[in-house]
Amino acid sequence: MLFHTPKLPAEIRISHLNARVNEQRKKIAQTTASKLELLQLAQQLAKEGRARKKNNQKIYVIDFKGDVQASAVENLREEITLILATAKAGKDRVVVRLESPGGMVHGYGLAAAQLVRLRDAGFHLTICVDKVAASGGYMMACIANEIITAPFAVVGSIGVVAQVPNFNRLLKEHNVDFELYTAGEYKRTVTMFGENTPEGKAKFEQELQQTHALFKHFVEKYRPKLNVEKVATGEHWYGQDALDLNLVDELKTSDEYLLSALPQHDVYVISTRRKPTLGEKLGLQAAQMADALVPAVLNKVMDTLAKASSNLVQMRDPEL
Repeated sequence: MLFHTPKLPAEIRISHLNARVNEQRKKIAQTTASKLELLQLAQQLAKEGRARKKNNQKIYVIDFKGDVQASAVENLREEITLILATAKAGKDRVVVRLESPGGMVHGYGLAAAQLVRLRDAGFHLTICVDKVAASGGYMMACIANEIITAPFAVVGSIGVVAQVPNFNRLLKEHNVDFELYTAGEYKRTVTMFGENTPEGKAKFEQELQQTHALFKHFVEKYRPKLNVEKVATGEHWYGQDALDLNLVDELKTSDEYLLSALPQHDVYVISTRRKPTLGEKLGLQAAQMADALVPAVLNKVMDTLAKASSNLVQMRDPEL
């Protein structure tokens, strides 16, 4: 059996993007520029420094790399809490570099709720998407005051999907009964092993439609100019098409956007680092080897099911 150690406290790091970029500019100039050009660069950097001091407006940048479970929300909530505790609402701004194809409803619902905290506190929120913000990723993106995407970034996919493999016929072939006991008519609608009824399937589909309706209303709330019914088909769009449909507000990479902000704003990148657990250090392959050491306690029927299901998708909660 694998023993799971608790995650260690996170370490939040803050770096001054202006300082990093200016240091690189000076290093390149020292190698390639003349003395006059070096002097002009020094004057330019001093001028930009005075402009930032006069403007006195900070931009805080955080990153969200989304997986199916939206597990990055653990870092997101801590970073947003730090911003809310230290930054000036109504003056300072927040940029989130977002990459996600979507995933579990509850995970992305929580991630979106974290971004709502920024909007409700009065911060101007910009979402930058360089590759993909689809489904649950777009649920997060739509909260922003402005969505900026790279020309070939994928956005949209406002829909809900659930996949449930069913092994009931296989069980019958092996003379295995599967019995499920519930209290409540719809405590279970469809299952992996039971015989799914038309009523159960209809209820499950109804729940998916309800989730889709909530998704559409959420998008409509934060992007009222968007024709939600037109785009809430589960389709995705690239660049100019997304701009024409009002799914996004501007076509530009996050690098271009932030670089243009540096002369007038102090830009700080906030990142969270967690020390890996022992299991994470071992890696997936080692973990699988460790799992293989577990004594075989499954009976012949479960062994048969495992072999039969090896090429089937696993059951998942509804996904955005």
